[in-house]
Amino acid sequence: MSVHRATVDWALGEGDFAKGRYSRLHTIGFDGGISVPGSASPAVVPSPWSSGEAVDPEAAFTAALSACHMLTFLDLARRAGFTVSAYRDEAEGTLAHVARGKMAVTRVVLRPVIAWTGAKRPSAAEIDTLHHEAHELCFISNSVTTEVVVESPSTE
Repeated sequence: MSVHRATVDWALGEGDFAKGRYSRLHTIGFDGGISVPGSASPAVVPSPWSSGEAVDPEAAFTAALSACHMLTFLDLARRAGFTVSAYRDEAEGTLAHVARGKMAVTRVVLRPVIAWTGAKRPSAAEIDTLHHEAHELCFISNSVTTEVVVESPSTE
């Protein structure tokens, strides 16, 4: 077992908190010392109270699923004797209504483009199997109820 920490810092600046007119800009700090700016999504909270230049929780969630899938996929490919030279995923998370007054990221679509090198190259069926196994073993996908779809796994 391991423990993973994140520190979220926010402070009220100018604005009117009671009327919802305050900045949602905050800082997200991770183990290892890196910090990134965070904000509510401008699709959820209009500007100027949000920032499109910061990471919103829905994008961070989508990125966590994508990164976990990729890391698991890379390890499975290595164990199967394949060599991946590049992996790019333009993942997309969908925020939708799930019940009266409730919203959730209901679906995340992964669109990996993988470049292979070396003499041993996987078939389309082997790539599909690697993606299926990666989804089954990914820590993050095992932690959520969101539908995760790998769309047209492709190679370069």
